[in-house]
Amino acid sequence: MNIESMNAVFGTRSGRGGVVMFLSLSLWVCAAKSEIVEVGMGSYTTDRPENLKPLQQDIFRTAEVTGPTPTNQWWSSLVWKQFSENMFPHPLAVRCQKDGLAVTYSGSSITSLPRMYKGGKFDEMGDFVIGNSAVRSFADASLGDHSDWFVTAHFQERGGSLRASFGHGSPFVFCRIEAGAPKLSFSGPPEMWSGLEGESAVLGITVNGHHYGIFGASGSTWTLRGDSILEGKTETDYFSVALLPERSKEALDAFSACAHSHVIDTEVKPSFGDGRITTDFRFETEKLEGEASHTIFSLYPHQWKYSDSKLTDWKYRSVRGLMKVARGKAFVTSVPVQGTLPVLPVEGIPDHDRMRKHLEKEVSEKVEKYKDTYWEGKDLGKLASLSGIAGLIGEEELQLKFISELKTRLANWFTASEGEKSPLFYYDKWWGALIGSESSYNTDLDLNDHHFHYGYFIRAAAEIARHDRDWARDWGPMVELLIRDIVSIAPDDSMFPRLRCFDLYAGHSWASGHGAFADGNNQESSSESMNAWYGIIQWAEIAGKSELRDWALFLHNTERTAVEEYWFDVSGTNFPEDFPHEAIALVWGGQGGYWTWFSEHVDHIHGINWLPFTPSSISLGRSPDYVRRNYEYILSRRPEKEDYGKVW
Repeated sequence: MNIESMNAVFGTRSGRGGVVMFLSLSLWVCAAKSEIVEVGMGSYTTDRPENLKPLQQDIFRTAEVTGPTPTNQWWSSLVWKQFSENMFPHPLAVRCQKDGLAVTYSGSSITSLPRMYKGGKFDEMGDFVIGNSAVRSFADASLGDHSDWFVTAHFQERGGSLRASFGHGSPFVFCRIEAGAPKLSFSGPPEMWSGLEGESAVLGITVNGHHYGIFGASGSTWTLRGDSILEGKTETDYFSVALLPERSKEALDAFSACAHSHVIDTEVKPSFGDGRITTDFRFETEKLEGEASHTIFSLYPHQWKYSDSKLTDWKYRSVRGLMKVARGKAFVTSVPVQGTLPVLPVEGIPDHDRMRKHLEKEVSEKVEKYKDTYWEGKDLGKLASLSGIAGLIGEEELQLKFISELKTRLANWFTASEGEKSPLFYYDKWWGALIGSESSYNTDLDLNDHHFHYGYFIRAAAEIARHDRDWARDWGPMVELLIRDIVSIAPDDSMFPRLRCFDLYAGHSWASGHGAFADGNNQESSSESMNAWYGIIQWAEIAGKSELRDWALFLHNTERTAVEEYWFDVSGTNFPEDFPHEAIALVWGGQGGYWTWFSEHVDHIHGINWLPFTPSSISLGRSPDYVRRNYEYILSRRPEKEDYGKVW
């Protein structure tokens, strides 16, 4: 659907420096007739069952942003809220608010607490707020553009606008304005240590102990109003600011050289060969003035540990560990592939008779009614594992019973009928999301956790497909709809956003659809994310989808390295030195959490990033010394009595 037809259906509001789409519900209902859509042997509905909570109507994005709305990213609160929550494009932390973009360096102060470690406090202003001198209060901030790891926030009001671009690893915020002039409002009097007020386009300043470069276009100047408002005088519409790794003329000059080489696009290109995943990270820049076309960026630990890119001596601190600084327009990482198997070798089952009795008991258990997508998924995952085990020990009859049950349950989920409530899948056209009914953990209202839940369905489908290719052909289109919902690899998918749940630069997935928390987005069960990529690898290999398989290998092995670095810190380099735990359960943009959403028990805090145990779980044993430390730590922290603690 083109912008003109989208505007006609959805409506726009304009006249404040831009155009923002919003949902006109009555027009949308009239324009999009609800129906049962057949897909292969299956089907889904576009008529929301009444037991699913409705998604919010407003989506904050400009008309220039086309296609399904991205969710489950580090910056997703930008499209869910009138102004964003805190966002963490490390080494920076930023927030969209009515007076502009608040900016701070949260990594400069990392505090260890009993149940978490956190970056520095992000108060109302941060270190400063970037605004437009012609606008006292913006109407909203909307998604203006996005690429593989950069995003543009578009602030607008009738008097003028501000476009601010920022992204993972970049110390820069690149800005464009309409009407007015650049304005920086500091949280306290800044110390100006390089450049002259009223004469220089480039300033070196320090505020709250953090060092920044302020870069106006050639011929522009900066004037301090009072003791904390810096205004620019310029004939151009562009400027930039950057967090400096040190207070020095050398750093300021290096950043100044590329300050007007604005990053306008970013792209990740993975490739698979010779037992490794090689990933190219590429910046596209627009040179607005000067000779340089490169940029300055920083790499996370899971990147610089697997890269031979030339790095400078500069570093930033972050809640993910040290970020190392490089210059250029690209860098490459290379990660060894951890192979996956549909089943583990039969040698792992020494007592076949005992195992057969367990399997027979499972077959005899009464099948429960259909559950929500998470707990149904857990059952599907169990059945898939039982099928593989039965096959290993030669119990083909038992295996066929498990596969038959998988087929029955998936067929019910993969078929929708008029007036049915569940089990089925509903497609929300406005947000571009496939939602299972019954939902759970706000998979409907907030689009949370889709990769956690659907990974079980995909793995179950792959287990069936190993034995029945005809079933895979008939029901494959529905399986691949689930795959596209969580991680479509097509850049122009008309139904789903590209790579919904996966953060290409951070190297792992995010669970919250909106990410609207003070600490940004979060992910708890990294192992269920890995289970999703494992399921896709198996499915794609069986279905002959080599491009999808290679992308799934990239996702699986990239997230594996991130889990090792950020959930487990296997090498002991990323957690704060005084953090007392051997693992965390939750990775947030602004913290690492030694707690879960559901329990305080040490087994749960550690185990939530192990389950489900599948043949893919062998990746958890890549660092035996760390495994021993983790296990011994759990034993030392278990209560004397078997008390599973407070369950929230």
